[in-house]
Amino acid sequence: MNENINKSNFLEKKEIRRDIITGSKRLSNYCWCTILLFGGFGFLLSGLSSYLNYNLLPFANPKELIFIPQGIVMSFYGTISIMISFYIFLTILWDVGSGYNEFNKKEQLVRVVRKGFPGKNRNIFLVYPFANIKSIKLSIKEGLNPKRIILLCTKDNREIPLSPIEQPLPLSEIEAQASELAGFLEVSLEGL
Repeated sequence: MNENINKSNFLEKKEIRRDIITGSKRLSNYCWCTILLFGGFGFLLSGLSSYLNYNLLPFANPKELIFIPQGIVMSFYGTISIMISFYIFLTILWDVGSGYNEFNKKEQLVRVVRKGFPGKNRNIFLVYPFANIKSIKLSIKEGLNPKRIILLCTKDNREIPLSPIEQPLPLSEIEAQASELAGFLEVSLEGL
């Protein structure tokens, strides 16, 4: 009996593929949030020190700054930095961009599920039948801001991104993932 259960689980794993997508809860976002928060407070306290003519920072002497224009600019940069840090913190808290891609041979469906920002359309849920899938496309852009994305191409010319937004994977690894997915779905692979 136990052997039959293991066989059914194995067959189910061969028929259903689920790729988990990491959202905003990444180490780089935690680092940026922390850096921007502390840097922003430093700039804001420097600007306030120049306005109050009282040293609010123990490791510097910003009260020697002239409030107009340096103090105002430092306060502005500090405020903007704290606001960006708060925005990144909220995206981490809400885990924006997380979800999964499910490829189900049993039901002949592809499901793309992602979390968005809170509101009426927080959960993004896309479903495509296998009959509507044209190909898997690999989009590679090198340069200062490199992008390596696996796209699901449908017959009505839609291109749905399947890979997470993060540091680009090595070219050999993303090519292997794209070819493995194209083989699983039994469709062609474009963009190599």
